Amino acid sequence: MKTRTLKMWIACLIPALLLTAGQASATEFRVGVVDTERILRESVPAMKAEKKIEKEFAVRDQEIKKISQQARDIQAFLDKEGMTLPDAERRNKERELDNLNANLQRMQREFREDLNLRKNEELVVVLGLANKAIQQIAESEKFDLVLQEAVYRNPKIDITEKVLKFLANEK
Repeated sequence: MKTRTLKMWIACLIPALLLTAGQASATEFRVGVVDTERILRESVPAMKAEKKIEKEFAVRDQEIKKISQQARDIQAFLDKEGMTLPDAERRNKERELDNLNANLQRMQREFREDLNLRKNEELVVVLGLANKAIQQIAESEKFDLVLQEAVYRNPKIDITEKVLKFLANEK
């Protein structure tokens, strides 16, 4: 709710600023717009962060896949041989399957939570780098205003490509 109110406030403020700036001086008022989502998808730091996270979580992902396969194997065995097994052995296999499924669900939930946490941590870093890049570009090219969120962006004022190139050149 606060974000919507803030966006509406900004949407009303920007035209007023543009009108005021146009009336206040005859100098050119330069506006730039950056597609933040594109930066988070396509920038070199974002891609490096994604690969880092994939590497970091690969072992846990393999472990989950292994347990999932074990559960499928037991389920297939029970489906195929369940009726011919002695009751005690069938109950043991069903209990084993229930335990595996419960463990699998817990592991998947923890995996998703940890993965989301790490992605958010890395996104904060990428956004910090992007903000520094935007600020440097804005200062060097004399922009008066750079927006990161816009309902519509005219390609003439979109500086996303400049930010992507700047981030690609950063070490």
